[in-house]
Amino acid sequence: MAVDKSRTQDVYKDAGQSVNFTTLLLKRENHDAELDVIRDMVDRIQAIKRSVNIRANNAGLGIAFGFSYQGWTYLFPDAPLPKELEDFTGIKGDKQDVPATPADLFLHVRSNDESVTYTVVDQIMDFLRPVTEVVDETHGFHYEQGRAIIDFVDGTENPVDEEAVEWGVIGDEDPEFINGSYAFAQKYIHDLDAWRALPTEMQEKFIGRRKFSDIELEDDEKDEAAHNVVAQDNRDGEEHKIVRMNVPFAQPGHGVRGTYFIGYARYWDVTKTMLTNMFTQNDKLLDYSKPTTGMLFFIPSLDTLDAIAEEEI
Repeated sequence: MAVDKSRTQDVYKDAGQSVNFTTLLLKRENHDAELDVIRDMVDRIQAIKRSVNIRANNAGLGIAFGFSYQGWTYLFPDAPLPKELEDFTGIKGDKQDVPATPADLFLHVRSNDESVTYTVVDQIMDFLRPVTEVVDETHGFHYEQGRAIIDFVDGTENPVDEEAVEWGVIGDEDPEFINGSYAFAQKYIHDLDAWRALPTEMQEKFIGRRKFSDIELEDDEKDEAAHNVVAQDNRDGEEHKIVRMNVPFAQPGHGVRGTYFIGYARYWDVTKTMLTNMFTQNDKLLDYSKPTTGMLFFIPSLDTLDAIAEEEI
């Protein structure tokens, strides 16, 4: 069975200019009523997208909606479980830990027009507000020249085109959930004052790339715990990849500057290995970055969403 990229949600495409990440908890007051809302919402979500694309066809709209382990097993207790969907409880690190944030549902909407992003999230939340509580809502944005808020270009080694589909979309290793994806969502707050006080050459050693040209440093120029050294999964001599759509977020009036890490993956184990390596090998970027949230979600294919809407799951 081959992957059909026309049946995936938007898990391997551009990050967009205006981004909304929303994680939610179901109220768990009335299972059947909440399930009815979810069935209705996933039935409408593609219609919302089609309608907005007609009205704003150059907006570059992308939508991904998914479920955590707790959300899936609560809503669909008798349904099969995606092969790698687990109850994420965090990762123990050397200096910092990866926290686990309670959440049932995840919504990632992005476009090139903030009004479009707002409209789509607002219409989807019209369904979800009565049965959910918001855990976190973060508004991300495209920063200068596609850079992270730490001023380095982000996502240079991201797989693109067919390679992005290969690494970002579940294949025939889990045929019941083919064309889905695993999303890991995590917020980092940066100590930008301390980071920007470092000489550029030191920043480059810690990231592993030139700041302005984005050229990768030679191995002997990098710190041994440089970000692009430890944040990898190179098992069996092969570089395993994920699709990152990281974006900056900020509350500059409060001095809050951060990165919303979002990684879509065919194999959750790859993302988990990357995170484990970062936090157990003391990624130098973590000296200036603190993770504040973290949760794993399964992003169903359009066929699985149809099955949910039609009460087949």
